[in-house]
Amino acid sequence: MRSSALVVALGFAAIVFDGYDLIVFGSAVPGLLAHPGWDLTAAEVGAIGSYALIGMLVGAISSGTLTDILGRRRLFIICLAWFSIMMAGVALAPNPELLGLFRFLAGLGFGGIAPTAIALVVEHAPAARKNLLNAVMLAGFPVGGVLAAVLAVVLLEPYGFRVLFGLGVLPLVTLVPLAMWLLPESPRFRRARATRRGLRPATLALFAVANFAGFLLVFGLNTWLPQLMRLAGYNLGSALTFLLALNVGGVIGGLAGSALADRWGPRWVATVLFGLAAVSLALIAVPMPVALTYFVVTVAGAASVGNQIVVYGYVANHYPTHQRATALGITSGLGRLGAASGPLLGGLLVASGLTLNVTTFAAVALLGAVASAFAVRDRKAAEVTQLVPESVPTAA
Repeated sequence: MRSSALVVALGFAAIVFDGYDLIVFGSAVPGLLAHPGWDLTAAEVGAIGSYALIGMLVGAISSGTLTDILGRRRLFIICLAWFSIMMAGVALAPNPELLGLFRFLAGLGFGGIAPTAIALVVEHAPAARKNLLNAVMLAGFPVGGVLAAVLAVVLLEPYGFRVLFGLGVLPLVTLVPLAMWLLPESPRFRRARATRRGLRPATLALFAVANFAGFLLVFGLNTWLPQLMRLAGYNLGSALTFLLALNVGGVIGGLAGSALADRWGPRWVATVLFGLAAVSLALIAVPMPVALTYFVVTVAGAASVGNQIVVYGYVANHYPTHQRATALGITSGLGRLGAASGPLLGGLLVASGLTLNVTTFAAVALLGAVASAFAVRDRKAAEVTQLVPESVPTAA
């Protein structure tokens, strides 16, 4: 238990910076637009913001394979150090071009953190709590988002965007030394046989679709929910409060859904949550009392934002040790296309009104439900898993 708690804590701290990095750029946009001498347009700032997501896609796919070859601990430390160094470049960039380049390079490093951290947690956790401990670790993402928003309010106006980006260097002098000292290698990775079986393309594709749907809902709703609620007649303050309800629901859904996945299996938990997301999103367009609307939005957050945590655990527990991080990297990397598509799709649809927007998001949730339901475990992969025992010692 001591080793699993340590891995969860270090993974949580690293994932906090994932959430921080993605949210802090949006918080820094006013400073970038106003920066003297750069004369950036909103479109140019948006393009710079997308470079990190592209880097994370490439980093997730490539690092997933590397960590199954080099080991979880080593690649976790490498990715964390690389990300931190590149964030120093982001903070000190003398022009927009180098800012975009360093954002892309930072994304390469951090794209590898999530699949590696998930593999470490799943392979250290007791069998009865794999999904729950994974959810606790991934809860660092919304914590990082809150931290970015709070620090932006305090620091952006007096100190500028460089200080906000510069805080991304902190892992280099805090988490990296701690990980080098304390982080254990996965016991299952050490025991894994040299035998390799190919990953089934059909199952990988289904998991990639589920991740795509999940990421699209997470980033699409977080970007456009306030505007959707304003279209429904709410004032700006109330519309922003709905965003809080969405993310509170996400935390609840991630933890509760993962606990249920430990008991009943992640396949049907993920499928049911995607279905519940479709229903609750469709109901947002229906006139109802305000209290009930808040409840529906909270349920939508639990079944969409929270379900993405369940999907991560679903993929991690589907594959044997020697394929796990590769599968996580490929499926979450391709899923990042959904993260980029969500805000874009919402922006294209926002002029069409509330009903078409929520109907489209509901359809995406149904797509995720279908993909989750049909991602059936490969019997041959299961046989290989039995050859490499998945039991974990209770002490380091």
